[in-house]
Amino acid sequence: MFTLTRRLFGAGLLATSLFAASGLSAAGVAAAELTEFKIGYQKTGLPVIARQQQIVEKALEPKGITVSWVEFTAGPPLVEALNVGSIDVGWTGDAPPIFGQAAGSAITYVAALPSNGAGEAIFVKPESPIQSLAELKGKKIGVGKGTSAHNLVVAALEKAGIDFKDVTPVYLSPADAAAAFASDKIDAWAVWDPFFAIAETRYKPRILTTSAETLNVKTYFLANRDFARQHPETVTTTIAALKDAAAWADANRDKVAQALHEVTGVPLEAQTIAANRTVFGIEPVTPEIVASQQQTADRFFKLGLIPKQITISDAVWTAPTN
Repeated sequence: MFTLTRRLFGAGLLATSLFAASGLSAAGVAAAELTEFKIGYQKTGLPVIARQQQIVEKALEPKGITVSWVEFTAGPPLVEALNVGSIDVGWTGDAPPIFGQAAGSAITYVAALPSNGAGEAIFVKPESPIQSLAELKGKKIGVGKGTSAHNLVVAALEKAGIDFKDVTPVYLSPADAAAAFASDKIDAWAVWDPFFAIAETRYKPRILTTSAETLNVKTYFLANRDFARQHPETVTTTIAALKDAAAWADANRDKVAQALHEVTGVPLEAQTIAANRTVFGIEPVTPEIVASQQQTADRFFKLGLIPKQITISDAVWTAPTN
């Protein structure tokens, strides 16, 4: 995945250089007729269902647009790929777009999805002496920097009355965190499904808290800012297709885990756990959702996790009305 992501970024940067050298603008080229639509996704959730059902492909085929799916292990590299135009749209948790916007990434919020909820947690091994969040003080917590799990750690510690500086965050990708957790190099791990579900099947961990118990947040469907401006019909068509995918998932709960397993290769047992606690849906980014996301951004700035204050509403896409 790292190699793939590096190649994607390289391709995007090379394209930018070629545009500059030839005197063309990226916006001018992107505004040409769209023939390929690139979607970034992770190993669980609604976009995976949409891919398995080929719902987006069927919606865009009459327009002569083919769909390519690019897998990411976490939100931050997906946001980076959006920024350089290596993908056109993608789905992440709540924190990655905040870190991206603070870094000046060319991204926009186009829709909201339900929170990771019960499918994201902070947990320890069953034999760990740690029994509560309060006992994480002075401990090492494995978490992906700039991910939704990062926000969970920040919010959970705040609720437990622990300063973020009183723990040692160990910033790791899910794969590296899994290895560190297995070898006891970290005391606790904060991660989302299907990695959380995989850990449950292997360790039967003690769960200290979940996002459902700690946060009232959403996950987000994002787009490259220029792409959303130049191809609004493709974005709205995709959102409508995701609504159809959500309806299928709710009506076929018994088939959801198998669908996720077929696309991702994650063991069926883990995907069954993940599917059973997933809430499927997609909705507009309302003022209330923006306000909640703004609270998270303000918390991150206060803690020094992002370099500047940002205004979430500046990055929200407005769908065309005609």
